[in-house]
Amino acid sequence: MTTTLSSRIERAATRPTAITFVGAGPEDRVPWGQLHADARAMAAALQAAGVGPGDHVAILGPTTRALVTSIQATWLCGAAIVLLPLPMRLGSIEEFVAQTRVRVANADAAILLVDPDFAPFVEPGADDPPMVLLNELTGSASAATFVAPPADPEALAILQFTSGSTADPKGVMLPHRVVCANLDAIATAGALEPDTDVAVSWLPLYHDMGLIGLLTLMMTTGTELVLAAPQDFLASPARWVEWISAYGGTVTAGPNFSYALAARAMRRHPGLDLSTWRLGLNGAEPVDPDAVEAFCEAGARHGLSPDMVFCAFGMAEATLAVTFPVPSTGMSVDTVDTRVLEMERYAAPVQTGSEGARRLVKLGSPVPGLEIRIVGPLGDVRGEREVGELQVRGTSITTGYYKRPDATADAFDTSEGDVASGRAWLRTGDLAYTVDGELVVCGRIKDVIIVGGRNVFPEDVERAVSQVEGVRPGNVIAFGVQGGRGKERIVVVAEARPDHDEDVRSVVAERVIDAVGLPAGEVVLVQPGSLPKTSSGKLQRSLCRARYLDSELLPV
Repeated sequence: MTTTLSSRIERAATRPTAITFVGAGPEDRVPWGQLHADARAMAAALQAAGVGPGDHVAILGPTTRALVTSIQATWLCGAAIVLLPLPMRLGSIEEFVAQTRVRVANADAAILLVDPDFAPFVEPGADDPPMVLLNELTGSASAATFVAPPADPEALAILQFTSGSTADPKGVMLPHRVVCANLDAIATAGALEPDTDVAVSWLPLYHDMGLIGLLTLMMTTGTELVLAAPQDFLASPARWVEWISAYGGTVTAGPNFSYALAARAMRRHPGLDLSTWRLGLNGAEPVDPDAVEAFCEAGARHGLSPDMVFCAFGMAEATLAVTFPVPSTGMSVDTVDTRVLEMERYAAPVQTGSEGARRLVKLGSPVPGLEIRIVGPLGDVRGEREVGELQVRGTSITTGYYKRPDATADAFDTSEGDVASGRAWLRTGDLAYTVDGELVVCGRIKDVIIVGGRNVFPEDVERAVSQVEGVRPGNVIAFGVQGGRGKERIVVVAEARPDHDEDVRSVVAERVIDAVGLPAGEVVLVQPGSLPKTSSGKLQRSLCRARYLDSELLPV
C-alpha cells in the first residue's frame, strides 16, 4: 500500500467519480481527474514561487473549489498544509487576526495562500511570509511544467494546530505515512466502498474530521463527495439532510449538536428520502444518547434507519480516528450508577431508568493499527469498567508537536518505546473505561469538578441545563471554583435566548440539582454568542472559567 498522499491522489484521479460543490451558489461537479489537473497546474505555480519539499504552506479561506485545489497542490509539491481557522463570529475579528498571525508564525510558513475575501484581515508585516491570493494561482501556470518531487513517506503532510488552545496553539505533526495509516484504518473499519458510497460533508476543512475523514479520504480513494461550507449548513440545517436525499448520500459526519439541529429540520420537512444513509458518524464532542434517539425518531418517516448511527472517538493527535463501532449496528449505550462512577471511579451497570442512572454511549473498538489502554493515577493499567485516563498508541499517532519538545514529552509515556516508533503511549487527558472491548468516555480529567469527594462531570450539568426553556441548547458551560473554606462549588454559565423568562435562572438551578444532586453555587446567564469556543465550535471551559474569575463575562 502506498504511503504518500500524492501517489494515492494520482491513482484516485483515474476513477470516473467527482467532487460536487454545493451551497449558496449553483452546483459545481468536478471530476477528480479535472481537480487533479488543476492541482498540478497550481502546484507548478507554487514551485515557481519557491515552494518545495519541507516547506509549510499556510492556507486561509472558505470551502471553495480553489481551496480544495490548493490543498492537493501543496501535497503534490511535497510541502505540508497548515489550514487556518476562520472566525467563529463577526464580533471576534480582532481575535481572529491575532490568532492567525500566531499560527502562521508558529508554523514557520514559507507562504500564505489567502482567499481574496480574507486578504484585508491578514495584511502581512515585514517579518511575515509572502501572501498570495488563491485566484492568482488559478490558471497562472501549466500542469505540464509541474515536476513531481521524490515520494517521502516521512515528510510532513499536515501541521494541524490544536483547536483548544488560543494564546499558544500546538502544531500536531502528521507525516504522510501516519495520515495514510489512519485513512486505511477509517476505510476498513467504516467499510468504505469507493464504487458505491457517496459522502456528504459541510464540516470545516480546518478541522481534522472535515479535512481528513471526509475530504482527504474521498480524494485519495476516488469516492464521490458532495461538499458544502459550514455556514451553508448553519444558516439552514435542513440543507444537510436535503443534500443526502438529493444525491443519495451514504456517508457523512458531524458533532452531536449538528444531529440535534438536523432532527428539528426533519420534523418540519415535508419529504425526504434518507433510505440510502448507511453511516452517520457522531463525534468531535460528547455524544448525547437522548439527542441521537430524537434524531432517529425524527428521521424515521423519511426512511432513516437507526442502524446508521455511528458513534466514534477521535483526536487530532491520532490523525483522526481512534475507535469505531461495527457499521450498521446503531448506537449502543452503557447505563451505570452515577454515584459509584463519581465516588469510586467504577462503571457499575444498572437498569435504564433506575434512580441515579447515567447513560453513556459506547464508542467502539480501536481501528486497525491502534491500541488503547486505561491507566490509573499511579500508572497502573485498569481493568474493565475501571475508570482512568485513556491512552493510545500505534501507526497513526502524531510524531509530536512542532518545535515543542516540552509538550511532546508531557504528552507521551515513552517507557515502552519512543514517539517516532509508534510504541509510546499518548496521554489523551480523557477519563474513560472499557466494556466488552468498547471504549466509553466519561469526560476530561482537567474539567472534573470535585465536590465533597465526588467527581462531578460537567457534561452531565451542561446536558441537563441545555434542555431548559429559554437557554440556547448546546451553549452551556459548567466548571468548578474554590468557594468558602477551600471547598469547590459548581458554576453554570448559560447563553439565554433573547425572549427568556425571568425565572430561567431558578429553573436552571433546579435542573442542576436534579441532574447531579448538588446545588449550583452560581448561575450566570450571558448574551447569545458570548461563550468562548474553539475554531471547531467546541466550548472552552477553562477560558470561560478564567473570564468568570476576571468578571469578563457579559451577563444579560
